[in-house]
Amino acid sequence: MAAQAQTIEVPTDAELLQAQADLWRHSLYYLSSMGLRCAVELEIPTAIHRLGGAASLPDLMSALSLPSVKMPFLRRVMRVLVTSGVFAADNDSGSEAIYRLTPLSRILVHGVVADEHHSQKYFVIGVTSPHYTEAAMGLAGWFKKDHEPPVPSPFEDIFGVPLCDDRTPLLDKELDDVVTQGLAAHDNLGIATVMRECHDLFKGLDSLTDCGGGDGTTARAIIKAYPHIKCTVLDLPKVVDKAPADGLVTYVAGDLFHSVPSSQAVMLKLVLHFWSDEDCVKILAQCKKAIPSREEGGKIIIIEIVVGPSLGPIMFEAQLLMDMLMMVNSKGRQRDENDWSKLFTKAGFTDYKIVKKLGARCVIEVYP
Repeated sequence: MAAQAQTIEVPTDAELLQAQADLWRHSLYYLSSMGLRCAVELEIPTAIHRLGGAASLPDLMSALSLPSVKMPFLRRVMRVLVTSGVFAADNDSGSEAIYRLTPLSRILVHGVVADEHHSQKYFVIGVTSPHYTEAAMGLAGWFKKDHEPPVPSPFEDIFGVPLCDDRTPLLDKELDDVVTQGLAAHDNLGIATVMRECHDLFKGLDSLTDCGGGDGTTARAIIKAYPHIKCTVLDLPKVVDKAPADGLVTYVAGDLFHSVPSSQAVMLKLVLHFWSDEDCVKILAQCKKAIPSREEGGKIIIIEIVVGPSLGPIMFEAQLLMDMLMMVNSKGRQRDENDWSKLFTKAGFTDYKIVKKLGARCVIEVYP
């Protein structure tokens, strides 16, 4: 048989030019991430904050003690970060730009102790670290390998140990410290919003166990709003050992795969996305054992992403990128509502309700 001639649809001139620009953007987006990392490492958001919330380039060069010869280069980095919404700029024609913080760069201000402020510095440093990027760069090779189940993440496949594991410090202690700090700040961000927006979430509860509750930041916020609720934090011994002994929160060192302290409600805040479906069912089954019947107020409170396009393309893209982050670095994933429903049923729950959508995340109540 004669070889069939290959054909391909040729784009119009306008489509070709747009495709070229789109190719540049998608291929070079990592430079925007590295520009963000650079700004965080230099602590530019913190410098602008300390300069009263507005700063010129010479102001920043002086505050950061940078060599004057680098000022033209910093201007170019700041231009990219302004365009991507990390910073804002007042730039009258012919005058030096004045840089200001945006909501995004405000959560990158570090070293400031204030209610509801949880600096995301270490989240950025962690997810743009060489280990994370090397794992992502190995995706094509990982796909070609015929792994036996359970399939390791690309991170584990390359480095030989899972992320957020007791063995991770043996790989790189600094990475483990950065990731631990980044996850704590990431998990605590927005809990005050949950308290304000979901008024009935904790109403009627007398006790709650926060699984994976870390240093008790979320538990203390709940106690502050609802002083009658007895809050217990369940976390690994290495976490509980460093928790503050403030007398407000009861800390239990343990493993949520084996036992969860009994309480009227159990909270899983940004926990389940890190685990496979099989592991999530095991975790949920332990949580179900810890709570009373629905008639007695028993419920599981889950704060997680529920993937879906209803919030618009930007939020949807953020959710999908978080799913890619899980795929590359863990055995978990972000889930849509159908995925969550199946997990709840497999774990023996009878009903659930999406209480509120808060940004890219949702608050879910699950009932025994």
